[in-house]
Amino acid sequence: MSPPTERGIVLTPALLRGWALPSGADSKYARGQVVVVGGARKSPGGALLAGTAALRVGAGRLTLGVAASVAVPLAVAVPEAGVVGLPETPAGAVRGGDLAALADELGDADAVVLGSGLDDADEAKALLGGQPALLDPAVGLVLDAFALGALPDLGDDFRPTSALVLTPNPAEAGLLLGRDLDDLQDDVTRIAARFTATVSCQGVIAAPDGRIWLTGTGQGGLGTSGSGDVLAGAIGGLLARGADPEQAACWGTWLHAAAGDRLNARVGPTGYLARELLPELPTLLAELGQRP
Repeated sequence: MSPPTERGIVLTPALLRGWALPSGADSKYARGQVVVVGGARKSPGGALLAGTAALRVGAGRLTLGVAASVAVPLAVAVPEAGVVGLPETPAGAVRGGDLAALADELGDADAVVLGSGLDDADEAKALLGGQPALLDPAVGLVLDAFALGALPDLGDDFRPTSALVLTPNPAEAGLLLGRDLDDLQDDVTRIAARFTATVSCQGVIAAPDGRIWLTGTGQGGLGTSGSGDVLAGAIGGLLARGADPEQAACWGTWLHAAAGDRLNARVGPTGYLARELLPELPTLLAELGQRP
């Protein structure tokens, strides 16, 4: 894969200060309601990381929809969240065809993050295919991890909401394209156009109309378990606050990378944990003069 060249707008603190996030909310509901759907029995931490990231960037209310066997432990681990146990397979995967227990929460959601901690491709496909009937067309939807792998099978016209954001890593981006990546910026732009979605992949953000933004920050230490869940959750939280998909993706990607820079300086270039990114997010927002 060719390294990216600077053909887009480089995101900087000055640029982001001039692109202020929605603010002025006076209640947790006005700050936005986020639902994270994921958290299989063997990977509940993905949902935990994504949901906590959404709260850390200022979303007001969080619901986790996870496999029933891990619902109680997650409710204890994230006392700020409402947790709904979902039917699961004998292996502990969330059953994609039965989201009735989560229907009310999805109906009230301002943003949904789908995929964090899922671990079964077939169930993820069924889950993703059922989303259009459960979501308001204006709801922000972030697809990550196994949800991305299921997307190509649903066809190029899959468009459950008007605010769709994809957060693939390079391997997942290759699945969306049907081939290995060649040129990161060109390929991310192709994915955005194909799925009419805003895409964030390795510091490149592309809008469906071809606009590109680049993070001029970030370190190799972000390539660690759970880091992508933090990114997806941060973008979902910003969507819930009222940011449009491009703004949420740009801010979320920059915050994620800048948090990595902070930990690179304090901990080292590798070896920091994804959960250590989380407390950096509100600090970075405050430094840029942003508040819910």
